[in-house]
Amino acid sequence: MSQEWNLRSRGHVCSLCQQPLVDRAPVVSALRETAGGYDRYDCHPDCWKSAARDWTAFSQWDGVYFAPVKEEKKEPLKKEDAGELLRKLMTLDDPAMKNVVYVLAVMLERAKILVERDAKELDDGTIRRVYEDRKQGDTFVILDPRIRLENLGEVQQQVVALLSGTKTLGEVAKEEDCAAGSQPEG
Repeated sequence: MSQEWNLRSRGHVCSLCQQPLVDRAPVVSALRETAGGYDRYDCHPDCWKSAARDWTAFSQWDGVYFAPVKEEKKEPLKKEDAGELLRKLMTLDDPAMKNVVYVLAVMLERAKILVERDAKELDDGTIRRVYEDRKQGDTFVILDPRIRLENLGEVQQQVVALLSGTKTLGEVAKEEDCAAGSQPEG
């Protein structure tokens, strides 16, 4: 699969019976790998158990469905900016930004905004981590680039520069391309 990461939003109806999901009720979520990316399924537990499937889930987890809530005020914290930046980077699907995407995901996990639901090592040795946004329910499938410790400070500086607006995405992507060209992979 050529995609380095992927984003899927939480459904608000059962993917199998098409009935609405109930606020604060159990839900089974699963990702199915397809040629074009991942399909997300959000289902009532009984529907999931009784459904006949001719496929195996890439990742599956039990959770609680939270109905969307319109928030009156927006927190003026960098945490929210980091979430918006992560979503923007995921839609761009730029391989040069894989380190920045991964560091943002880890930052949001440490801030308890994202929760890691699964990690899968694929046949080619890459690891894809499945994160879920605790409030919005969006799922992120992110490549773990296995950043070396000596390179982590540089990636963190890039993330800070993007969040503060002192660098553009293009400038950071160019830095990543230059760094990848001058250092051996591994």
